Amino acid sequence: MTNKIIDTAGAVREGEDLAIEPLMDWLQENIAKVDGSSFEGDMKVTQYSGGASNWTYCLSFDNRELILRRPPAGTKAKGAHDMGREYRLQDSLKPVFDKVPSMLGYTDDENIIGAEFYVMEKINGIIPRKHFPRGVQLTPEQASKLCKTALDELISLHRVDYQSANLSHIGKGAGYAERQISGWINRYSKAKTWNVPSAKKVMHWLEKNLPSKETICITHNDYRFDNLVLDANDPTRILGVLDWELATLGDPLMDLGNSLAYWVQADDDFVARSTQRQPTDIPGMMTRQEVIDYYCQQQALEPKEFAFYEVYGLFRLAGIVQQIYYRYHHKQTRNKAYKNLWFFVHYMLYRCNKIIKRYN
Repeated sequence: MTNKIIDTAGAVREGEDLAIEPLMDWLQENIAKVDGSSFEGDMKVTQYSGGASNWTYCLSFDNRELILRRPPAGTKAKGAHDMGREYRLQDSLKPVFDKVPSMLGYTDDENIIGAEFYVMEKINGIIPRKHFPRGVQLTPEQASKLCKTALDELISLHRVDYQSANLSHIGKGAGYAERQISGWINRYSKAKTWNVPSAKKVMHWLEKNLPSKETICITHNDYRFDNLVLDANDPTRILGVLDWELATLGDPLMDLGNSLAYWVQADDDFVARSTQRQPTDIPGMMTRQEVIDYYCQQQALEPKEFAFYEVYGLFRLAGIVQQIYYRYHHKQTRNKAYKNLWFFVHYMLYRCNKIIKRYN
């Protein structure tokens, strides 16, 4: 049963194949020779379907499995899909935050597979997506324990001394909250279509309620259950944290606010439940308020001050969704899954206004 519940990759998408021979030569020269390891048998390449950003592959041999990440076709190496930054960040963070996968090698030589890429160890385990895989059923006690464990790992990340870890360069740090609010206001405004709200009330409220105190730490910015790898023998134990491409120096509470924007609980309305992408609604899972209370208790913070961060997370997600819908609206993509995203923008802004009203 254990092998059946471990997360696996599928067939490589059409047009996204890897150049096997030059890649194999690179692996032999830059990994096997360096660490004295070997690759037994032929390399089998599969691809993970999740994620709309960087392409992620599993390289399987008879004796080991590796993960390769590269930017999508048509993008430049630097900027939003900077594999070198992602590699170096994780490599530097690994000694002080052990849930990061071990980095094995990176190259900016695009002649090998057509793009820069890096290779890391594969952490085998359960990745809880919309639902746990068939055969995995957590008791309420286990679900509660997993929630706390996930939050404890996030807190551990937020407590890392980024200066001692030589990670001061990964973000601007000071002024983060103001940059995020002005940035997302600008992005939402540019992507606005006729059928979504102007969101002026939410924008003005966020600007007016910028936190007076600022804490800067390492933030993941996409911390969700479907970016965690759980032990197949004990699903309450976290083996790894994945997808570090958005990590930076930022505000820890804004990081938690981002996570809560995706958190669907059991008593949410049908609209929220239709957006569910992680199993946060099963018996024993915390509510959003319980998540806030637990995090704030562990960090000796006052929970009543959290409204700004919750509204920010929802507004940011509304901006992300609207940017995707803008592409569909202007026929830059034909993906029919994006057709009704405008409705969810309305809904997320409705939730923003509901929190604002409660706060006031």
